Amino acid sequence: MPDADLVIAGGTVVLPHGRRPANVAVTGGVIRYLGPDLPAARTTVDATGLLLFPGGVDTHVHLMDPGSPEREDFPTGTSAAAASGVTTIIEHSHGQPVRTVAELRDKLGYLDGRSNVDFGLAAHAWPGRTGEVAGLWDAGVAFFKAFTCTTHGIPGHDAAALSRHLDATASAGAVSLLHCEDESLTAAAEALLKEQGRSDNALLIDWRNREAELVAAAVASLLVRRAGARATIAHVSNPEVAEYVSAERARGAALAAESCPQYFLLREDEVHEHGPLRKFTPPARARTDDDETRMWRLLRDGVLTHMSTDHAPSTLAQKRAGDMWNVHFGLPGLDSTMALLLDAAARGQLAYEDVARVYCQNPARRYGLWPRKGQLAPGADADIALVDPAVRRTLRNDDVLSKAGWTPFDGREVTGQVVRTYLRGRLIAADGKPADERTGRFLRGAGAARDPA
Repeated sequence: MPDADLVIAGGTVVLPHGRRPANVAVTGGVIRYLGPDLPAARTTVDATGLLLFPGGVDTHVHLMDPGSPEREDFPTGTSAAAASGVTTIIEHSHGQPVRTVAELRDKLGYLDGRSNVDFGLAAHAWPGRTGEVAGLWDAGVAFFKAFTCTTHGIPGHDAAALSRHLDATASAGAVSLLHCEDESLTAAAEALLKEQGRSDNALLIDWRNREAELVAAAVASLLVRRAGARATIAHVSNPEVAEYVSAERARGAALAAESCPQYFLLREDEVHEHGPLRKFTPPARARTDDDETRMWRLLRDGVLTHMSTDHAPSTLAQKRAGDMWNVHFGLPGLDSTMALLLDAAARGQLAYEDVARVYCQNPARRYGLWPRKGQLAPGADADIALVDPAVRRTLRNDDVLSKAGWTPFDGREVTGQVVRTYLRGRLIAADGKPADERTGRFLRGAGAARDPA
């Protein structure tokens, strides 16, 4: 082959089905060769001792931009993504939701030149507006986010409204991401807690309770199957919810189950001490080491199909500006998720191959980004994360690039670090420092023609 633009030599390529030593040659932003030979190149990078992963594909991200950029914006959030080895995100901000094709176009215009990684955009499902589904899908949204409870100012779907939405997506061939908490149960709990005068930190556990998530996930999973729709149950927090999703999948439902590191590594009782810094929903459910062990097993076995961050940051000042009733929901996660998955592999809770599967391949496949994204193979975009598996470090608030400026995993020791990140063959971060060159491109979803580039 003619001289490549870039060759990454001497590393070990990690794929979902195994790993092997290989040299990777890149030309025109695309992987052209992966194998034992060493092609000539304008630039050769020595990756001896390093693991080569596909760039992370994080499909549940809130960058609040436009809407609430003081919490997070695209330049800052995607810098955090790049430094952590994530090269593709799918974003939806609640402060200025996308409900129509016109709103999608407005957002795309605003975001031009603001992203350091490639990105898809999700639309918000709105009760009573199923007529917008086909047009938005054709226009290139990655999925439709539907809530079963009113949250972040987004109206919830009751069972009838969700059924109508799923019928519309099934007709269009679209996919949905479903936030599952039953509105009647959370509303009743909220009324009772306020009647009791509760404002303590632990009210979150009783307000956004396990039963609300379980009931909503069970109903949503059944409706997905009955509609013949495709959907993902978002941020599955505990094994019981995963089991209901798995049961409907076994009956033929086209269901994926997403989870996030907070449901593996944070404990339910941490809310007592940390209060608003543990206010996210569904909340952390793990109570024991066994709960954590069961979640890792569900991820290894494929019951939980993929991981995301659900990156929804607020600054420390914003989190401390009120009590548990009125401060923002959400945690930052783009800075830490890849690190925590690599650490799980170092600890034996996952294999490195699992990391490539659950944070690269599976989310790319689920949302129509495959085969360009989520894999290391000839013809794929040269999105590559170089990882030193031997580095030991401590996650610290001071190192967070997100506007949040903090992490719930502050002080946690981890093994493994992304040392270089390439987006379409271009170095976008090295040694934790992002380039911030805004070279990210919009990725049209599966319902629209792909970008020609």
